[in-house]
Amino acid sequence: MSDLELHYPRPDIAVLTLNRPAKLNALSYELVCDLHTTLDQIRANNDCRVVVLTGAGRGFCSGLDLTDPNPNKASEGIDFPRSGMRWQELIAELTAKLQRLRQPVIAAVNGVAYGGGLGIAAACDIRVAAESARFCTQFIKLGLGGCDIGVSYTLPRIVGAGPAFDLILTARTIDAQEALRIGLVSRISADGTVVDDALQIAETLCSYGKFGVESTKQVLWANLEAPSLEAALQVENRSQILASTSGEMREASEAFRRRRRS
Repeated sequence: MSDLELHYPRPDIAVLTLNRPAKLNALSYELVCDLHTTLDQIRANNDCRVVVLTGAGRGFCSGLDLTDPNPNKASEGIDFPRSGMRWQELIAELTAKLQRLRQPVIAAVNGVAYGGGLGIAAACDIRVAAESARFCTQFIKLGLGGCDIGVSYTLPRIVGAGPAFDLILTARTIDAQEALRIGLVSRISADGTVVDDALQIAETLCSYGKFGVESTKQVLWANLEAPSLEAALQVENRSQILASTSGEMREASEAFRRRRRS
């Protein structure tokens, strides 16, 4: 049985499932490598337009599997800082890869999202949580710094600096209702339905123009770093002009006119 499952309920939607339910889908070396490979495959798939990311069983992802053999243990000693950094970078690069993915990624958080699991969810574009979902940064509880796998970047931008500092420094666990209140997730689903609800969102996105959806994701992430309104407008303007040349705008306008006439 694979630690990562990929299936397409329809050609333009990919469902990516972390599949280590006995470990609450904790991140092993094999799972991290499989995620990199599969995300690269999805990026190259021009038919795929949206990705739903979830976990098997009771958890979304409980973070790094501390019982998994560390591929760098054999290098501990003089070489360990160098080899350890490569392992650290391999895990952390997942968040950047999710952000760079052309397709929007919807996290269907079906259970605990702790440590790296929260980091991965925060790197997604939309987050939907089951009622039983729980969130915790966790890193600082393990004797590490509280900032890992991108949370010092993503969380302040999602929930604001104050709540992010609280969650990262205290590593307290919050439930789905608090996650909704602070904006960490945008919707709550009944247990057992979170993937179905994420798929409905995916279907909505697939009803819009291909270039329009991809460029919207790119512009949103780019303009988080915009130094001014003027700079943000320049990025938006160029994206809109490019979108207007794709033919999808003409198709959408004609469909709108047909609905008006009917």
